[in-house]
Amino acid sequence: MKLNYRPEIDGLRAIAVIAVILYHAQISKFFYGGYVGVDIFFVISGYLITSIIFKELLNTNSFNFKYFFERRIRRIIPVLLIMKLAVLPFALVLLPPSRLIEFSISALYSLGFVSNIYFYYTGLQYEALEGLFVPLLHTWSLSVEEQFYLLFPVLFFIIFRYLNNKIFLFLSSIILISLVLSEIYIIEDKSFVFYSTFTRVWELIIGSLLAYFEYRRPERSNNNKILNSAMPILGIILILLTIFLFDDKTRHPSILTLIPVIGTAIIIWFANRDNLITKILSNKYLVFIGLISYSLYIWHYPIFAFAKISGWTSGSFVAKIILGFITISISIISYFFIKNIFRNKKFRFKY
Repeated sequence: MKLNYRPEIDGLRAIAVIAVILYHAQISKFFYGGYVGVDIFFVISGYLITSIIFKELLNTNSFNFKYFFERRIRRIIPVLLIMKLAVLPFALVLLPPSRLIEFSISALYSLGFVSNIYFYYTGLQYEALEGLFVPLLHTWSLSVEEQFYLLFPVLFFIIFRYLNNKIFLFLSSIILISLVLSEIYIIEDKSFVFYSTFTRVWELIIGSLLAYFEYRRPERSNNNKILNSAMPILGIILILLTIFLFDDKTRHPSILTLIPVIGTAIIIWFANRDNLITKILSNKYLVFIGLISYSLYIWHYPIFAFAKISGWTSGSFVAKIILGFITISISIISYFFIKNIFRNKKFRFKY
């Protein structure tokens, strides 16, 4: 199994992070469903991680867990740590003692990638106005992904090695159980469903299922040119509809979340260089935004939060635009001078 770079996936990342940022910026009510950008990220992560695991298992019949976790640490930890160090002076100056303690605790929990659990038990609602003033609230999704990265490779390795013919059953069972759990608890405990890995993992596993189908059928698309052209259009329509039509009252995550998740899965599966959507997503500008999407996601929320706390952007559209340029600039610097440096194998891991 060969793992090729797919620029259209970075284009999808760009759409996801733009949607999330516009949602948090509160520029327009038309982007109230922008939070589904996180769901797009989950599907992409599940697909790419499982593809990486499949590739190594098929090529070597083994899996180097140490190297896998080292790569995850190189990609994620440095930017996260430096962001926290950079915003700490703002926390010291702008936050009252009680909020400073909460900030410090959330920083520690996010370092252990369990901030989703912390925010759930503090009773903080993600879509509530209060959440916009919590600088590290966005790390909940990073915690969900890291918990997935920690447990899934081990389980998948065992299934692949000893129950190879049960992979589809294994993946589809997780999807079904997790989705059913989200439907059962969405009414009585929406916060649990939102933050919990158990009720979010189905989104990641749908990405994993795509990687499995690719393993069984390396040629993703079929020979039907009409279907190959129409399906990516359908996928992007499903994503855009949820961004524009979902809002904070939408039951999410729930069976409704299947709409952007399936839209993302359709694009990943049917994307090919000849269709319009793939060409748009592979545009160099969208691809670049996709490449810096992790840095954008990490930096934008604390920047927005401290701007709100200080009152700097209150009622000022111009101030929000300036804040956007600041966020983009910091994210570009972060991508080239933090993320890329630490990802370089020449940079010794122990440092």
